Amino acid sequence: KARFIKLFWVISSLLGSRLRQEDFPPRIVEHPSDVIVSKGEPTTLNCKAEGRPTPTIEWYKDGERVETDKDDPRSHRMLLPSGSLFFLRIVHGRRSKPDEGSYVCVARNYLGEAVSRNASLEVACE
Repeated sequence: KARFIKLFWVISSLLGSRLRQEDFPPRIVEHPSDVIVSKGEPTTLNCKAEGRPTPTIEWYKDGERVETDKDDPRSHRMLLPSGSLFFLRIVHGRRSKPDEGSYVCVARNYLGEAVSRNASLEVACE
């Protein structure tokens, strides 16, 4: 009986370690939240995802991919290592409102993708 229990423990620990090493598709574990921010101020839209291999994160605003410092080092938007989108300052003018809109983050690896809930970024009126 003790031998059977020991064998069961060895098999279950081997299966457990194998399962932990297997790849799995992305999953959003922290969704962005709506934010109201003043023009010129910094802000962050949070997004965290898990998956194996570690998913890449991209942001979309109103359906268009968001350009970050990874695309242009002079960009006022930075993609943080966690996957969050950091704005050095909110850009907002009379004719151009490049930061105001509806955002989603998309986490991808070779097994698929996960899309966050929408979060709106609104610029406070002065």
